[in-house]
Amino acid sequence: MVSKGTEFQRKYSTARKALEAGNYDSAIKNYAALIPNAGPLEPRLRLEYAHALLRAGRYDEAAQVAGALASGRQGSERAAALAVQGTALHESALADMRAGTAGRSTVAKLRAADAALKEMLALDADMDPLGAMASRRSDIRREIAQLGG
Repeated sequence: MVSKGTEFQRKYSTARKALEAGNYDSAIKNYAALIPNAGPLEPRLRLEYAHALLRAGRYDEAAQVAGALASGRQGSERAAALAVQGTALHESALADMRAGTAGRSTVAKLRAADAALKEMLALDADMDPLGAMASRRSDIRREIAQLGG
């Protein structure tokens, strides 16, 4: 008989491998099934779930999941959730711009993305050792200006 912990670990490994292999739909499905029974691992699984949503191009969902996670965390855990939230909001705004549907809501997404990334960097600058998030913030500010925001 397989123990409950061993079964959970097997299912987690399946979800994680799917995420790492780029099988985002599978990862999303597997993480969603794991979260209700994750106990103290729930925040970590929610973060990985949000990351899978982001990678799958489901930006608004990723931003929502990561934002909800960030609201209940502190320190580096909050910073990690804010990084996913800010990136997802930025990617959602970029999708609006590519589709030619950019408007006030797009500027609002860009401002929210910038705020999330600003706080993330203030909370844990070590999460951005190569400056990718700082660079993204520069891009966001330029895009806000382009949209007249």
